[in-house]
Amino acid sequence: MDLEFNKNDDKMRLLISQMEQRLQKIYLGGGKSRIDKLHEQGKMSARERIDFLLDKNTPRVEMGAFAGYEMYAEHGGCPAGGVVIVIGYVSGKQCIVVANDATVKAGAWFPITGKKNLRAQEIAMENRLPIIYLVDSAGVYLPLQDEIFPDKEHFGRIFRNNAVMSSQGILQIAAVMGSCVAGGAYLPIMSDEAMIVDKTGSIFLAGSYLVKAAIGENIDNETLGGATTHCEISGVTDYKCKDDADCLTRIRNIMSKVGDYEKAGFNRETPALPKKDPKEIYGIIPDTRDKQYDMHEIIERIVDNGDFEEYKELYGQSIICAYARIDGWAVGIVANQRKVVKSKKGEMQFGGVIYSDSADKAARFIMNCNQKKIPLVFLQDATGFMVGSRSEHGGIIKDGAKLVNAMSNSVVPKFTIIIGNSYGAANYAMCGKAYDPRLIVGWPTAQVAVMGGAQAAKVLVQIEVASLKAKGEEITTEKETALFNKIKDRYDSQTTPYYAASRIWLDAIIDPLETRKVISMGIEMANHSPITKQYNVGVLQT
Repeated sequence: MDLEFNKNDDKMRLLISQMEQRLQKIYLGGGKSRIDKLHEQGKMSARERIDFLLDKNTPRVEMGAFAGYEMYAEHGGCPAGGVVIVIGYVSGKQCIVVANDATVKAGAWFPITGKKNLRAQEIAMENRLPIIYLVDSAGVYLPLQDEIFPDKEHFGRIFRNNAVMSSQGILQIAAVMGSCVAGGAYLPIMSDEAMIVDKTGSIFLAGSYLVKAAIGENIDNETLGGATTHCEISGVTDYKCKDDADCLTRIRNIMSKVGDYEKAGFNRETPALPKKDPKEIYGIIPDTRDKQYDMHEIIERIVDNGDFEEYKELYGQSIICAYARIDGWAVGIVANQRKVVKSKKGEMQFGGVIYSDSADKAARFIMNCNQKKIPLVFLQDATGFMVGSRSEHGGIIKDGAKLVNAMSNSVVPKFTIIIGNSYGAANYAMCGKAYDPRLIVGWPTAQVAVMGGAQAAKVLVQIEVASLKAKGEEITTEKETALFNKIKDRYDSQTTPYYAASRIWLDAIIDPLETRKVISMGIEMANHSPITKQYNVGVLQT
């Protein structure tokens, strides 16, 4: 391997190591002492519950581990958004598990907790995926109640989704394994089946202190809403469990008897590993975002046998479109090419920029994949669409709109992997979060922003300098440089994958070696949901 490859490899491994170190801290939730306290109460932690519930030695994908990362510092932080969400297998059935983390503010709901829970329900509804709630929460985090309580995408939306999923026949199972209070009490009871752990689980609209304050009644929480009350008197819950293990085993038993589902019918053959070592991706991705590389080299290390059929190979070469298989599943790949290429007219095209001919090609390819019922995989690494008079006169806006239109109206499932740059309109055209990818993840090299830090800083400095000069201030070169660096540093901090993942613009940050698993499990869950809409791109100029 050459020196550049080794340099790239070292940088990628460092980024992955940093990611894993951050994850290990997040996995502790509110800290080891609080986990120990749960154990003293006879309870498992959220992650221990999920580990017990999921089938052993089967793949899983955690969603939103970085939710809330470096947010809410004034409130003591909110690791993983105070809830653990994993797509995995229970008794051989693929499902999504949502477990409140009682070590983080007693499992209280921060604004990001609500957003993360809604994302889990969105995944369940889009893919008709069974959802299992492991409830252990003190309810809304009161200091931030105005940011979590009343709006359309706030706490109440959870229960609306419970009702909608029930009407659609999407299985919901709830286990009350700790506190379940106030509005949150509706979640398990709006599920198809609900169980409660004796002595540690409780459900009530108002706890004993509030009952005393409201109506003067003296009663303890266990009598008010414990397992005996709800299994023997109120009939609110369906099963009484002696401890966490018994409760989780009961869920496994229920899932083992669930019938098969109607499939969408996506094509799958016997899986095969890539011929070239996927670990070589580490050395292919450049150590800085301004360097070139050949996206074909990445695709070869992701797809089965390294085989793919490229669509319009010699036309619109700044986007690669190809049919391939990933873990046996047929896919259509739309990927930004990051090396300099020649156009059909012999003109040089910058790597990572979308040109008119590329947008036209990708739009047509997406239409073909919809016609053939082939899921789409977007590999993003683009700084935007080409600008300048030649592009504008050539109709770049029209061609870009054509691509956005074809992608937006797609009825086959879409999956987005942000490998590098995801800037401006390229984020949109290549199926960014706003365009309903079933899953969207980033590598540690991902950057999500309107534009790069340096470019943004130059624009903002020009505006700031003009404003200061208009006020009569003298701007020296040193002052302008200091202003540029200040703006660039702030902007750069907002383009990292961690900033995006903390706000759930990304479902996860992953090691590139996890890419095949994420796509394969994603298509498997999408296969739960037959396509019922006809593909229609509306007004699409050709």
